[in-house]
Amino acid sequence: MTKKIAVLLILICLAGQLFGQTPAKSLEGSWHGTLDAGQKLRLVLTVSKSPDGAYSGKMDSLDQGAIIPIEVIKVDGDSVRLELQTVEAVFEGKLNANSSELSGQFSQGGANLPLTFKRGAATNTETPKPSPPQKPMDVPVEVVIPAPPITFSGGGKTHLGYELHITNFSRTACVLSRVEVLRNDSQKKVLVVHQGEELGNRVVRPGVAATTTDDKLKLGAGLRQVVHLWLTFDTAADVPASIQHRLSFKVGDYPEELSVEYPRTLVAKGPLVISPPLRGGEWLAANGPSNTSGHRRALIPTAGGAHIAQRFAIDFVQLREDGRTFTGDQKDNKNYRCYGAEALAVADGVVVAVKDGIPENIPGANSRAVPITLETVGGNHVILDLDHGRFAFYAHLQPGSIRLKLGDKVGRGQVLGLVGNSGNSTEPHLHFHISNANSPLGSEGLPFAFPAFEVQGKGWGWKAGSASSATEKRQNEMPLDLEVVRFSSGR
Repeated sequence: MTKKIAVLLILICLAGQLFGQTPAKSLEGSWHGTLDAGQKLRLVLTVSKSPDGAYSGKMDSLDQGAIIPIEVIKVDGDSVRLELQTVEAVFEGKLNANSSELSGQFSQGGANLPLTFKRGAATNTETPKPSPPQKPMDVPVEVVIPAPPITFSGGGKTHLGYELHITNFSRTACVLSRVEVLRNDSQKKVLVVHQGEELGNRVVRPGVAATTTDDKLKLGAGLRQVVHLWLTFDTAADVPASIQHRLSFKVGDYPEELSVEYPRTLVAKGPLVISPPLRGGEWLAANGPSNTSGHRRALIPTAGGAHIAQRFAIDFVQLREDGRTFTGDQKDNKNYRCYGAEALAVADGVVVAVKDGIPENIPGANSRAVPITLETVGGNHVILDLDHGRFAFYAHLQPGSIRLKLGDKVGRGQVLGLVGNSGNSTEPHLHFHISNANSPLGSEGLPFAFPAFEVQGKGWGWKAGSASSATEKRQNEMPLDLEVVRFSSGR
């Protein structure tokens, strides 16, 4: 070595000491380490260096299947700082004497974890075994009962008909596996359990074409399902004052079933008792109160909310001696027995809505005289305010038959109009329901009761004088789905 070269080396070393720096150690290459973050995560650190001396790199998390870029790499002697900005993490460590090991702290989210990398000390790079799924903090759903349950009687028993709205607020799918309704007391006795296909038959997925049980019970990220519940008790005394719900789910890949309990729900006792909206007999309660009728499942979004105004609605059609609703030409409204029957005020009230002038349909499944909109769906109709947040809705009346105007006061039993076939109707009938607001569809349906009526039989095609024509007297009940009933002819 010449004197000039030796002197130059001495000067370089002295300059490094003067400026407090030491020559940078080599960081290029592949490094392997394991981070203990509650579960073991195998990491591969890959660093390269460009001709101008700039570092670049990435970190592979083998067990998470993630590749994380390293935006900033700083090397100062044996000190190394890596900034993984996309995951808000930092690694700071030091290289050992021969640059074969890099040890330090990995910081993320306020946690500081020890982490050591070894150069080229590759662990098993075969496809990693999946780590056990982490248990969710809780079931990520919101449960809402939009309309509080109210007891009502029908068929000699007492019932509750209401819904659970379940919304998945997570990014992973949840599968509803079981719904339990419990008494809200110290013992929490289970009143009913629904699971499997039986549960699937009670579930509707709004906006989703779910036909199989698996499709109905699987709730995707950000979606909603509606569970239609219908509890039946032998007597009114058996109904608890309040109830709770326990819902069980499979959440994502976590193998164990998780449950959530919905807070107590008060049960209101006793519906409004009203007079019948019609006179006479052989009135079939089509689409009447049940857990499966079309009215029961008619969840309709309108006025900024989703409502079941028709929860306990009835389409009253009148049967003839042969069990049919008409005679002669099926497409002539006048040939239907109930056509022109008087629709009666079920209680004293005030007229708060009237719609008239809609032409009648020709009877048929797809025959409508006008396009069906929110304005025309009920056809010619009347809404009565019965006070205390109860509104009676009479739909599909004959045009020109309504005998009152907005603001009129009416008395119980007063004739409001005549049964017809207007609006969303396939044949002459009276659609009747009670709800909690002056809106045919933007309200919640409420149960009601008639003080007395007779059940004559049941089902389409029922004939007077048949073996099943023995009458059964009912008091303070609703006619249930497809019951054939007779009302008093008086007011």
